[in-house]
Amino acid sequence: MDLADKACPILQMSTGRELFPVTQETVLPAYDLIFAPWVKQLALCDFNVEGHRVSARLPEADALKFSAGAICGQAIMAAIDTITALAMATGDRATRGTSYQHTHFLRPAKGDDFIVTAEVLRFGKTSAYAEAKITFAGTGALVAHAVLEFAF
Repeated sequence: MDLADKACPILQMSTGRELFPVTQETVLPAYDLIFAPWVKQLALCDFNVEGHRVSARLPEADALKFSAGAICGQAIMAAIDTITALAMATGDRATRGTSYQHTHFLRPAKGDDFIVTAEVLRFGKTSAYAEAKITFAGTGALVAHAVLEFAF
């Protein structure tokens, strides 16, 4: 059989360009395309896209808890970075990734699911800036607040 007759899965795969900029209709396939399997193990769900703002639910899960019973900071920061990357993808240009993330933890993340919300504050020439918050799904109380910069 000639190599030209064989199907090449790599050549048949979508480049994903049709998914961007991210919208409510494309957020799930974009999420599936962009992020590593371990990020998907956070089980983010209930995505919502409005303009340059993206939110999702982070379920409280035993696998994300540390010994004190709260969701560990690493999982919270990964969820913030993930949702902010999707918010950045609502713009006209693709970012190269997170260049800065500063997170304040305001209270223990335990006893409820969480809503992660990220909003792009400014798309600049060489970078873009965003603010992200994690709140309790039930009460809306703020759990963590972050500011992020993404490079172009």
